[in-house]
Amino acid sequence: MCQAANCVSCRKSAWLQSIAVELTSLGYRTDLALLRLGRTQVEDRGDYLVVRSLRNPTHWWGNFLLLAQVPTAETSEPWLGRFAAAFPGAEHIALGFDGKDGSVADLGWFSGHGFNAEAQTVMTATEVHEPARLNTEAVYRGLYSDEDWAQSIELRMRCNERAFEPMAYRTYVTAKAQSNRDLVEAGHGGWFGAFVDGQLVSQMGLFSAGPRLARFQAVETDPDHRRRGLAGSLVHHASRYGFGELGARTLVMVADPNYFAIDLYRAVGFAATETQLQIERPPAGG
Repeated sequence: MCQAANCVSCRKSAWLQSIAVELTSLGYRTDLALLRLGRTQVEDRGDYLVVRSLRNPTHWWGNFLLLAQVPTAETSEPWLGRFAAAFPGAEHIALGFDGKDGSVADLGWFSGHGFNAEAQTVMTATEVHEPARLNTEAVYRGLYSDEDWAQSIELRMRCNERAFEPMAYRTYVTAKAQSNRDLVEAGHGGWFGAFVDGQLVSQMGLFSAGPRLARFQAVETDPDHRRRGLAGSLVHHASRYGFGELGARTLVMVADPNYFAIDLYRAVGFAATETQLQIERPPAGG
């Protein structure tokens, strides 16, 4: 462990030691680290974890079960009952599976029963470089004021590309913005934005997530401002903060392998290192 007295990453790693299940997935390990910083409860039940965010019950991936492995087809259905027992009021279902590799094909029982099955790409970087298309039009800075955070919520609403039901989605993103702001104000990391003429058009968070680790959150750009190099430029800006102020040696990003943004991360130095498997079923009506 680093002996530096001012190492933010080392000072804030103790919460991970209370999780008895040994997670192999860097993606889920850093997911849980950030959730726990936001006061999410993690209950160890031996071969799975119950992850519960009481302050944001509509956050699907703040209220889920994390299994030690993908169950067989014969043993998959009982997990739906375990989820219902753990979250009796939930309208969604979300299960994550620890591990470093796999594919959507491994989740065939769930996809065959109407669940969204996903194999996310876990990316890491130990150094970054400027993107070939560096955007110099925007102002890149952290979010601090009430107005900044209000703009953060509105940007998330404009980026609601999965067409979640607007009122429910606003409830979720408002609670999530408050959680993000709490983490920033507690000194756990930063939330960064690209501003064009005073308007927030791209944003992301970066937080300490364990010894010498920092994890990106919610990288998104206004649909009307895409393909201008904003996200890549903002990732580069935030990464320098991570290596500098947070003292990270490795930055972690989880990305959709089928979405164009993954190429933006590669362009600044991120590389695929693991696969993160998960399934979800949204509430009826989105």
